[in-house]
Amino acid sequence: MATYSTIVVGTDGSESSLLAVRRAAAMASAFGARLVIGCAYYKDSTEAVRAARVDSRTVVGDDPAQQNLDVARGVAEEEGVTDIVTEITAGSPVDALMAIVTRHGADLLVVGNRGINSLTGRLLGSVPADVARQSDCDVMIVHTVTA
Repeated sequence: MATYSTIVVGTDGSESSLLAVRRAAAMASAFGARLVIGCAYYKDSTEAVRAARVDSRTVVGDDPAQQNLDVARGVAEEEGVTDIVTEITAGSPVDALMAIVTRHGADLLVVGNRGINSLTGRLLGSVPADVARQSDCDVMIVHTVTA
């Protein structure tokens, strides 16, 4: 049976992403793993507009990113996780998650399924599909959106 020692999950502050955080936290609690919660942000609105994705909420500035992480930490603590690291990273959600996975040597990345079944997601890619293709560790895609 596989065990995980470091689990990374991303949040953009949406309800969907917090469901993924809750699932990752439950797994971290069960495995006694470290949970790393990351939030990508764009430094300014110009950068955000150029890189806007329809499958994730755009976070502009590090203050909103930190607020998202504070909420996500609370969700993880509700699941009984005691070893929690939070990290904000500038850039696109995919690039930020991949950097966080690498920095922490994660063996599991958890993401929600938002965008994966949309027309835009099928044509242009989605965060869950893109990280699944790029990741060197296991990826769990959590069913957080039904439509």
